Amino acid sequence: MKLVSLTTVAIVAVVFFLIAAGCTQPVGTASNTTGSPAGQSAAPLTQLRIGYQPSTHQMAEITAMNKGWWQQDLAPLGVTNVSDKVFPTGAPEMQAMLAGDIDVAYVGSAPVLSAISTGLDAKIVAGVNTQGSDLVLRNGLNYTGPQSLKGLTIATFQPGTIQDTILRNWLKQNNISPDTDVTIKGMNPGDAVTAITAGKVDGVFLPTPSPSVIVDQGKGQIVLHSGQMYPNHTCCVLVVSGNLIRNHPDIVRQIIKTNDKAVAYNENNLDEAAAIFSNTTGTNLTDVKASLKEWDGNWQSDPNLIVGPVLDYANIQYNLGYIKKPLTQDDLFDMSFYQKS
Repeated sequence: MKLVSLTTVAIVAVVFFLIAAGCTQPVGTASNTTGSPAGQSAAPLTQLRIGYQPSTHQMAEITAMNKGWWQQDLAPLGVTNVSDKVFPTGAPEMQAMLAGDIDVAYVGSAPVLSAISTGLDAKIVAGVNTQGSDLVLRNGLNYTGPQSLKGLTIATFQPGTIQDTILRNWLKQNNISPDTDVTIKGMNPGDAVTAITAGKVDGVFLPTPSPSVIVDQGKGQIVLHSGQMYPNHTCCVLVVSGNLIRNHPDIVRQIIKTNDKAVAYNENNLDEAAAIFSNTTGTNLTDVKASLKEWDGNWQSDPNLIVGPVLDYANIQYNLGYIKKPLTQDDLFDMSFYQKS
């Protein structure tokens, strides 16, 4: 009995010693809301890297950078340097995010699907725009409906992008095989514009301002807006890394606020916004202004309005074989930041 009592006393003493030394954690203690272990805070984030594409769909990012708003708005949260990097399409942009080279992406919603399905730690936190792409045919071709595209070669963004997804799905809906009835070539926007102006392809399906560039050069005609192929479809979205979501929620909320400020500015100062875009991307100012008059797009940030189309894209991409499994809203979205912004 004395041996048992001494052993018990020894165990109790050890437990008290460990607790006093902070070496134990009570049952049920979890990580804090930032994603860091309880009692620890996330390391400060001083640099933020944003990816975008040279499309009028994503003019808000360009305006906010030009005006210095990213730096100004995020500085109170400890961010001392904000940089951005331009990508030709969403596929290489998502590859960069998978590699950890960017923290935030303005990108078409379709490339996000394949990236998340293959392990990207990120979520859609807001929308960027709806619609805004056009089908352009070279001069001399008469468009009388989907069937008139049979036998043609059409350039668009690479497989898995929003333009590729919408084009292929629309063709199938109209009983045209995207694999045998037409030839679809994946290209960057600059290469696609060059191809149609040189007569190397019969048509292109591209986001603005590329269609207006072709029209203004007298090399083609817009025959269909993407909203006619898929009414009110989502195009670009705002994606942030899992690290930002878990460890820097205030920064995520401010990113959305700054985006919305830039959208409001663009809408109220369209000529200046067009000039900023032209100077940044090198696109002819006349073409930029024309595209903003011709496009059927809309800058829209509320993620609640885009869930349906994005989940539809996920189903389309699954049926096309682009992703291996269906994706859910929880897989793709974090709605909480927009609601709190």
